[in-house]
Amino acid sequence: MLESADYLRDNTGMSADPFSDILKFTNAETLVTGGFTAGGAWAIRFPAPDKIKFFAVVKGHCWVSVDGEAKPIYFEAGDVGLLAAQRSFVLASDPGVVPIDAMDVFSGAGRTTAQLGDGSAFAHIGGHVLLDPASGRLLADVLPPWIHVPAASPQAATFRWLLDQLVEERAAELPGAQLASVQLAQLLFIQILRAHLKTCGAMPAGWLRALADPRIAPALRLMHGDSGRSWHLAELAQACAMSRTTFAFHFRTVAGVAPLTYLTEWRMRLAGRALREETTPVAAIARSLGYTSESAFSNAFKRVTGTSPRVYRNALRTSGPHSAGNEIDGVEPGAVPINA
Repeated sequence: MLESADYLRDNTGMSADPFSDILKFTNAETLVTGGFTAGGAWAIRFPAPDKIKFFAVVKGHCWVSVDGEAKPIYFEAGDVGLLAAQRSFVLASDPGVVPIDAMDVFSGAGRTTAQLGDGSAFAHIGGHVLLDPASGRLLADVLPPWIHVPAASPQAATFRWLLDQLVEERAAELPGAQLASVQLAQLLFIQILRAHLKTCGAMPAGWLRALADPRIAPALRLMHGDSGRSWHLAELAQACAMSRTTFAFHFRTVAGVAPLTYLTEWRMRLAGRALREETTPVAAIARSLGYTSESAFSNAFKRVTGTSPRVYRNALRTSGPHSAGNEIDGVEPGAVPINA
């Protein structure tokens, strides 16, 4: 039985860092899967990925043409791209070169590297980001289709170091190279998201925009740090040095929902994960999230998801671990009128 209100946070590694919470919640895992070198005139068309795709130029330069984007984008050494949409794209020495299919270049069992021409002018590494099939939508649905972080950005030094280390780990075959590459790729993904938050300008209202807003950051840290506490609007406003009216208005403007609605939706996401992955009694989950009774928690859960916790869990047992996840992870912020 769970007696601590901090159970879910402690059990899942949740902290007072909302950005880390989201990445942990979605089980984001970044992998480097391959790369190629090239020289002379060349072009490769890659199929639309079924996962979030990233790639970086570690030597030379190229043009990147993404389906749906108006113009080719110039990439030089140190530039990084993240493709969250299912769109095909072309990497080329010049936009006018007719591309060959990537499947032809990387054909062969287990082949992850290739060389075009003499391979002297250009080098590239790429990979993808794996997300949990259910909870991963929380992140995947708010990313823009395409992110380009230039080498000239303020984050250039960090990107350069990470890319250099990734290349070295893949080439040197040092002990622990596989694990080191995974950790470096994960850091690269985090840096891409950080750069996006700093440079993207206006974003649609939602949790991603909220994370980038320093004015409400203290409130988000409090709610994520102790999601089972009965937070009051006045406490959260005071932490952000605002009046209740100003805080509530600004929070809704950037997050798309009222502060206590945000808290309730986050609690229900934690509950959904516990119901999917654990055998913890529903009453214990309710207590860990700050609800005084199982019925109060069940009512809140049903308002958000359209089903009760027990029905939700039973559906998982009969249909598989991800079948019921969509009811929670598909909820758009503010789509359902709920109260904390």
